[in-house]
Amino acid sequence: MRTTRIGAVTTALLLSTALAGCGLTIPTDPDGTLTSVRDAELRVGFSPDPGLITSDGSGDPDGSLPELVSGFAETVDADVDWTEGSEETLVGMLERGDLDLVVGGMTDQSPWIDRAGMTRGYPGIDGADGRSIVMLVPLGENGFLSALETYLDQEVGS
Repeated sequence: MRTTRIGAVTTALLLSTALAGCGLTIPTDPDGTLTSVRDAELRVGFSPDPGLITSDGSGDPDGSLPELVSGFAETVDADVDWTEGSEETLVGMLERGDLDLVVGGMTDQSPWIDRAGMTRGYPGIDGADGRSIVMLVPLGENGFLSALETYLDQEVGS
């Protein structure tokens, strides 16, 4: 039993050393979202939701969600490029790689779970009115999702 445990630990150490030598980082982004937005442009789709995000159609949206997105963008030295649309349109754009992030009144009960990655729910966002608000990211982009959630945890708690 002790020999088996020692063998398992040795195997785990060898595997982690080999992976570290390959430059592999976990979590990772297969499509490189975090790398592509860093020092560049964060393409954000938004769907207006009273109390969270509003738009007068003449420029950048207002509200607590745009403030959070702008704050996150600062942490990766990115400029935000906003696109307004319906949730369905924005999720389609996210799937095609035309957007990096989608925000609005989506909750942790979102029907988009099969088509987009989601942050944890954040009921502490101003204007959420008790709803557990999520943000959508491209499926599988776990490095980007992790960076976003780390920022949101610091700003609004989990």
